[in-house]
Amino acid sequence: MKLKLIYPKWKKLKGQTTFNLPPHGPVVFAATLPEDVEVSFTDENVEALDYDEACDLVAISMMLSTQVKRGWAIADEYRRRGKKVLFGGISTMLHAEETMEHADAVFLGESEGRMQEVIDDFRRGCLKRVYNYMTRQPAIEDVGPARRDLYKRHLYNHKGVQMVDLFHASRGCRFSCYPCAVTYLGGRIFRPRPMDKVIEDLASIDNNRLFIVDNSLAQNKQWEMDLFREMIPFKKKWISHTIEDDPKVLDLAAQAGAWYVYQAVYDTSNYIRERVKRYHDHGIGVEGTILLGLDNQSEDDIKRLIDFLLEIDLDLAEFTVMTPFPHTKGYDDYLRQGRIFDFDWDHYNAGQVVFHPKQMSAERLQELYEYAWDTFYHDESQEQKMFRLFTQVVMREMEDGTFRPRNRALANKSFGRDVVRHIKAS
Repeated sequence: MKLKLIYPKWKKLKGQTTFNLPPHGPVVFAATLPEDVEVSFTDENVEALDYDEACDLVAISMMLSTQVKRGWAIADEYRRRGKKVLFGGISTMLHAEETMEHADAVFLGESEGRMQEVIDDFRRGCLKRVYNYMTRQPAIEDVGPARRDLYKRHLYNHKGVQMVDLFHASRGCRFSCYPCAVTYLGGRIFRPRPMDKVIEDLASIDNNRLFIVDNSLAQNKQWEMDLFREMIPFKKKWISHTIEDDPKVLDLAAQAGAWYVYQAVYDTSNYIRERVKRYHDHGIGVEGTILLGLDNQSEDDIKRLIDFLLEIDLDLAEFTVMTPFPHTKGYDDYLRQGRIFDFDWDHYNAGQVVFHPKQMSAERLQELYEYAWDTFYHDESQEQKMFRLFTQVVMREMEDGTFRPRNRALANKSFGRDVVRHIKAS
């Protein structure tokens, strides 16, 4: 049988980078399908969807709330044409009841070891409306390499630059942050993959650059150090969320190829200042993730925070406004308090205010969000700052012999030499 796997497009925010990364969820899901299922994949963010392509079953994988309305529209068109539609993914779980109105079946939870049942039901003509495995995670040992062969690689090059591949070494998170839905999606349990499975997955990735998408690597210090030791021989260059603030861990991370990390910056403390410095001391860049509009933030607090970011020499900053996504503590609190005024899921993009803040108007928070972006990138644009980070990784790749330009025009490595000259000049 033929399954059409679709990742719906979404509208990017003003100022966001124009390149697209290969999505992780769909190819992880595809790896769990029975071997006799032929899969065709379309990432609608990089190519047009062909409704006339022959298929037996349509599967729509959604990660973001800003994808759900587009996903529903795609499903409605396929169902109008007589096709059965299955939904899965993070935002399917967050918007399950609404999604069921547009689906023949919704899958909730992780799909390892479960898709044979779904495919058998489809073949017998008796798909269940809901397959709910959210409270019954599969054995983490069953998570194998993703189906990265489904990517159309040429669509993920940006101006001749090879984009990162996405990879995960663990699932779950023992933390329960206020704006986050991870606790609802998988419970407060850290589930590391066995190291032999991690190595197998890494060995299957023909890309020197990775984004490790784990919720946080700073969940078990010994596991984290073991992971970095195993990664050293691969000579990958990688991005991740927060790692442990410990010199031994940071040293191993640098040896393993840490390129830059996403670090939450939530106050103007010396702890944050020193933490950013320690990353830099180990040659690791920092992209600050800054959440605006929390109840404890005044307008002056936000302005001080932005000034602080310029002082601590962040390589990049990603500003978001507090967004009450369904099944988070923020959503429950704001809904109970009558503070959410916008339920259009297209607007739940972390760049548009959809609730009434506590210490300012929604309009003023929106203005401060724009002010934050404009102020931080006033002297050097986001593209210029990103290029600085990119030059660092190219130089490291040239030093260890892993630099591989995808664009034929760059094959003589003149681009790499230009990058080195740029670094020395700056």
